[in-house]
Amino acid sequence: MKILLTGGAGFIASHVADAYLEAGHDVVIIDNLSSGQLRNLNPKATFYQMDICDPAIGQVFETEQPDIVNHHAAQVSVPLSITNPIYDAEVNVKGVINILENCVKYPVKKLIYISSGGAMYGEADQTPTTETYPPKPLSVYAIHKLMGERYLEFYHHQYDLDFTVLRYANVYGPRQVSHGEAGVVSLFVELLLAGKTPSICRYPDQPRGMIRDYVYVGDVVKANLAALDKGTNQAFNIGTCVTTTTVDLYNEIDSLLQTHIAPLFSDARKGDLRVSLLDISKAKAILNWKPNTNLKDGLEQVIAYFKQISNNG
Repeated sequence: MKILLTGGAGFIASHVADAYLEAGHDVVIIDNLSSGQLRNLNPKATFYQMDICDPAIGQVFETEQPDIVNHHAAQVSVPLSITNPIYDAEVNVKGVINILENCVKYPVKKLIYISSGGAMYGEADQTPTTETYPPKPLSVYAIHKLMGERYLEFYHHQYDLDFTVLRYANVYGPRQVSHGEAGVVSLFVELLLAGKTPSICRYPDQPRGMIRDYVYVGDVVKANLAALDKGTNQAFNIGTCVTTTTVDLYNEIDSLLQTHIAPLFSDARKGDLRVSLLDISKAKAILNWKPNTNLKDGLEQVIAYFKQISNNG
């Protein structure tokens, strides 16, 4: 198949591109390189440097005629979405509509939409949280991701466009940039490798920091492979259902690096959720997917990556 992958120079989507190519698919990447890196691009993919809001994207659809669109491109920072909601809407709403319009105009069989289980459910009173839990977004980013899902439902109803939604937990792994909430993994690794002291955000009544569900990028990639032909017109949580506090995460990284640097502490940021933990039973049952990488093994891969790029200058 030919797969159009937005954000394919970014952290997660570049790994997805590699896997799609390895599986024998043709891959076309659209990325404006605002956060993606040229070094992440697989040379076997066709690359267009373009913004997802650009009307000229239609020319890419017309030329390439993709069978499936995998939409990863997004503004992913929760704090930035709160301080600049108009920009977040431009990318995470207008950009989605632009992609959907072209999926209809140049008939695409299916759109795989990347959403956020880590933000959409808000401060859920059901943990682990299932896909049927009523979304209670507490950030502009989460609101717009939910709007994207609603647009998918409309385009399916109105134009019979099939979709699969993958609601990610906090994804980490090689190629991750150190901004955004999940970027805390790469941020800690970068600072500790440089001998600097990281700061842990926390609420006063949560001394060990926020509770999160960290899922390794390699496992997330497998969910994107499964979504090519499974889970049509459904949403799936993609996480581990394993709780990790920020202090636990920091201690694991500090131990692996043997840096023994005591962290600083700071107040939680606007939009920070206290707890986020995803129930992944549905993905296991329907996508035949489950995570296989534990936190320690995944962190070792991140550390090896940052040491490698440091050595390569």
